Amino acid sequence: MGFFGRKKEQVPPHPRQEPRIDLPLTLESLKRVFQDCVDFSFREIDLAGDLNKRVAAVFVGGMVKMERASDYILRPIAQDEALRETDLHTAFRRMAGGALYNLTVDERKTTDEAVSDLIAGNLLLLFPGEKTVLSFNVGTEEKRSISPPENEPAIKGSRDSFVENLRTNTSLVRRHLRAPELRIKEQIVGRQSLTPVDILYLDGIADPDTVRQVEERIRNIDIDALLATGNLEEYIIDDLHTAFPMVAHTERPDRFCAGLAGGRVGILMEGLPLGYLAPGTVGQFFRAPQDKSNNWMLASVLTVLRYLCVFATLLLPAFYIAVVTFHQEMIPTRLALSIIAAKRDVPFTTVFEVILMLIAFEILQEAGLRLPPSIGQTVSIIGGLVVGTAAVEAKIISPAVLIVVAAAGIAGYTMPSQEFAGALRIWRFILAVLASVAGLFGMIMGAAALVIHLSRLESFGVAYLTPFAANGGEQVEGRTVIRQPLPADKLRTAGLKTGNRRRQK
Repeated sequence: MGFFGRKKEQVPPHPRQEPRIDLPLTLESLKRVFQDCVDFSFREIDLAGDLNKRVAAVFVGGMVKMERASDYILRPIAQDEALRETDLHTAFRRMAGGALYNLTVDERKTTDEAVSDLIAGNLLLLFPGEKTVLSFNVGTEEKRSISPPENEPAIKGSRDSFVENLRTNTSLVRRHLRAPELRIKEQIVGRQSLTPVDILYLDGIADPDTVRQVEERIRNIDIDALLATGNLEEYIIDDLHTAFPMVAHTERPDRFCAGLAGGRVGILMEGLPLGYLAPGTVGQFFRAPQDKSNNWMLASVLTVLRYLCVFATLLLPAFYIAVVTFHQEMIPTRLALSIIAAKRDVPFTTVFEVILMLIAFEILQEAGLRLPPSIGQTVSIIGGLVVGTAAVEAKIISPAVLIVVAAAGIAGYTMPSQEFAGALRIWRFILAVLASVAGLFGMIMGAAALVIHLSRLESFGVAYLTPFAANGGEQVEGRTVIRQPLPADKLRTAGLKTGNRRRQK
């Protein structure tokens, strides 16, 4: 029995059928597999116009480029006079050996392989009497063009970003990182989606154990469809019971390649215009892509500012609640008189005001994200007027609370990773509630619980608090917060256990 006396639902088995399509490799079998599919097409072709020598061409409409199939496959078959003097078996061997104008040709022996090729955009040639078919890659290249990144603007950097096509993404990585040591391994995930997932790393630099873990975890994903980011992330991370991201993602190929060069393992997935970098560490989420494009002193100041903003977004609402509710003696006299005067006509307690404003802030942010840009901006403006000016003038919220919550919210936007900023927002609520119960003591206990929680996290065997606390006590001094000048930055992060720690002479 489950909660409230309800009977637990019986989970049915999830067997995997092998082979997926248990049919002989014939045209009739392919017709049966694709029955009621309007995009399934086939036609018979006479070899050099000989009516006694006919082969069947099978393809899926919309997945193949018609001009390429007609010019490089069908036209040579219909016009090659040499085929008149050969039998079907000899013609089959000639085409398999490269007689047609196509870069790749494969022989498929099972219906599973043939169907997968059809869905991928290949054209199949079926010869009477042959147990195998010829598969030609004539897939269409229609895709979204490469455009500048939207969520990670490049000020001094490349203007390209990942797209939904996996091969385009790997080509972008190859253009940025031309090392022959770059390895790209592929696995198919999802029983129904059959989604290709590529694992990228630099041989000799990335930790072999991390590469093995990434391969094994992706191989163990057994779901029907791999379509969303959560379908991949939540199956490969070490700990699901945390709000903090365990792997970093980016839509910029230059940042992705920088992670590979630093010893991380990359993951690219068909249909997603972004790449993942594992393992994920705290220091990684505080670094912006343009940090290495700016002067090292400016980058260091901005990084320190981000760390200060993290403390502000986490602790400012909780500190205000604790001081105003429990520790009024800590407030300077003139400031205390100002707060008292502002709260004189406000009917709610400080705790209720802060929690209410934090919730309103989250609602406005969520509404702005989910609506189209034009409507989202309107909602943000109206919400800001209602929640801000109107609420203060109506004596529902005190001005000090509005300033504290707004400052905490804006400070959270300085984080380069919005997933990390989202986790901080959850802990901001927790600390505010603890401060409303036990004042500064509750806030400090909540902050200690956060540090303990982070210290227990690992991502693919690497401590999450790297470079503040790496496995085995290893730390690299001078690189935790302050960025060194690039000529002096000789070594890769020790916590990643790279095969070659030296990055430059």
